[in-house]
Amino acid sequence: MVGMAETDKATTEAPRATENRSTTPGSEKFRGFISSGWAERPAGVGESREQAVFAAARRARISSLFPGQRLIVPAGPAKQRSNDTDYPYRAHSAFAHLTGWGSDTVPGSVLVLEPTADGHEAVLYFREAAGRDSDEFYANPEVGEFWTGPRPSRDDVAVDLALEARGLAELDAVLDAIDDSTLVVREADARLTDRVDSARLVGGFRTAAEGAGVDTAGDDELARDVSELRLVKDEYEVDEMRRAVAATAQGFDDVVRDLPEIIEHPRGERLVEGTFNRRARAEGNTVGYDTIAASGPHACILHWTRNDGPVLPGDLILIDAGVELDSYYTADITRTLPVSGTFSPVQRMVYEAVREAADAAFAIVKPGIRFREVHAAAMAVIAEKTAEWGFLPVSAEESLKPDAGYHRRYMVHGTSHHLGIDVHDCAQARRDLYLDGELQAGMVFTIEPGLYFQPDDLTVPEEFRGIGVRIEDDILVTDDGAENLSAFIPRTADEVEEWIAGRAPEWGDEEE
Repeated sequence: MVGMAETDKATTEAPRATENRSTTPGSEKFRGFISSGWAERPAGVGESREQAVFAAARRARISSLFPGQRLIVPAGPAKQRSNDTDYPYRAHSAFAHLTGWGSDTVPGSVLVLEPTADGHEAVLYFREAAGRDSDEFYANPEVGEFWTGPRPSRDDVAVDLALEARGLAELDAVLDAIDDSTLVVREADARLTDRVDSARLVGGFRTAAEGAGVDTAGDDELARDVSELRLVKDEYEVDEMRRAVAATAQGFDDVVRDLPEIIEHPRGERLVEGTFNRRARAEGNTVGYDTIAASGPHACILHWTRNDGPVLPGDLILIDAGVELDSYYTADITRTLPVSGTFSPVQRMVYEAVREAADAAFAIVKPGIRFREVHAAAMAVIAEKTAEWGFLPVSAEESLKPDAGYHRRYMVHGTSHHLGIDVHDCAQARRDLYLDGELQAGMVFTIEPGLYFQPDDLTVPEEFRGIGVRIEDDILVTDDGAENLSAFIPRTADEVEEWIAGRAPEWGDEEE
């Protein structure tokens, strides 16, 4: 974790050693000079952020599930990339969801829900701004204001998030009082979890029956429940999803507009990635996941993120990308584009088959159906098409039987996953609430069927080999059906061709 003052032992450690390379002045005259002559800090925030009221409601729901138990939800530390550099910071999703803090989270912060007679008291512990009379202010490259920018004050955080805020050093008192009622989101902060576990063992609390270690069953329940809390989105979350999709659409427009330049570069896939990622940083926090820019046969590799190949006329390029907002809510969209601007007859046939599968899945979405039925609807079309083309050794009906699945050779992945503050949201939810769960209004998930004919697949004719197509949209379940949040991004083969013709006129004219 980031560096520590002597009083911050709970969750921080000393900054990575730089004494052998440091030239930071250490004289008392310098310390006196640098600590003076500063203007007053500007006034802090005047009102709470929009999501604060929604975060409070989420905390209330979690509180109701764990009466009388202390709940610790860390944001997590910064993660080291190499030597003195860290990866871009992202707070743990459970923490962000329950506090409303997103990309501006102070690393190492911890939310504690302390049990009370009628629920829980929520307290946020964080490393508050250091005084300008402290060495940290200028000398600590991990958290010092000169190096990483100012941190907010307690009062600012308390108002902004509508939460009681305390200094991180005060968390020690909480950790020293750990008892059998304490639960922690284990994966968020390994060092903090270790301290919680040590306190449990020393106190004889929550030990495994064999006496070999800590019983984590309660922690697992907490992780499960904070994940399931996100299955149905509130009003704020739905609005954020719309914004993320809109920003993502802009990124796809940028890529289509840049196609002439992309085609000219020997690593055009990298240019696709860079173009989209630029939009993600301009309109949001970053990308919601590593952009997949898979041209030609790379489109048959489901999670192709190396993105080091050319984008060649005549090929298709599969782009799977999403903008993550500062709130961490992300879109997840896939479009498959003909690099030359028009589909070949075979490419169009495959593309429209995938679109038909997506439309069939969308058509059945409404409250009350099982989540797994969405996948089944798409698979019925995939089986029908691959059988019609003569690729299956059996009929579509036979292939769809549980003990068969021949059509899955050409689409091994699932059709849908929940989407929200994580690209694969609610991943720790129970199967009976996820795959076997009933759809409810407010759920948001993807529909993303595909067909992938590997370059060396001898079960398909040569003209199909190396073609990969996926179409992915973000779906909101409504009271009486569903809304495709990304339907305005061109989807049909004709729409895609018109899109490219309209957004890349210079290249199109040159080809004519």
